[in-house]
Amino acid sequence: MTISLPIDAEANKLLSTDPLALLVGMVLDQQVPLEKAFSSPYVLAQRLGHAPTAQELADFDTDALIEIFAKPPALHRFPKAMATRVQDVCRMLVAEYDGDAANLWAEVRDGAELLRRVGSLPGFGKQKAQIFTALLGKQYGVQPTGWREAAGGYGEQGSYRSVADIVDDDSLARVRAYKKEMKAAAKRPG
Repeated sequence: MTISLPIDAEANKLLSTDPLALLVGMVLDQQVPLEKAFSSPYVLAQRLGHAPTAQELADFDTDALIEIFAKPPALHRFPKAMATRVQDVCRMLVAEYDGDAANLWAEVRDGAELLRRVGSLPGFGKQKAQIFTALLGKQYGVQPTGWREAAGGYGEQGSYRSVADIVDDDSLARVRAYKKEMKAAAKRPG
């Protein structure tokens, strides 16, 4: 599958071909623009001189990994916390999925199992797990029975609610408008 986010073509290519890069982008997708989050796996690969494996990141000296994340421009606005989070996710991948991010979704029975697996990752609450489930289904071709239902509103066809729906500038604008409306609605007295 081809990921087509509004980021550098090489960053999109890495996300499309490296399941760990896609997962790391999702890990980083909080409190930063999505372009930053999903470009950072490519920047990390550049800094390391190669696309890392889950085993490599799991075994990395934590302080050294934090330094790599913090090097200007930092990979995230909270480089220490997110370097640690990425490492924790990679350690879980090594322990439970033979170090292969694709094994997280390989051979799932249904969407509920996919959502459960994704939701068990460090830092993945229900919403983040549903968004990643929708991203896998809509843009990565991971479509077990019931994946749309498991992804909730993020799985709906034709919705523009998350990174799962972004394929061009127009869809990015529609997702941003949706998020802006949700923030405004949350602030309204109810």
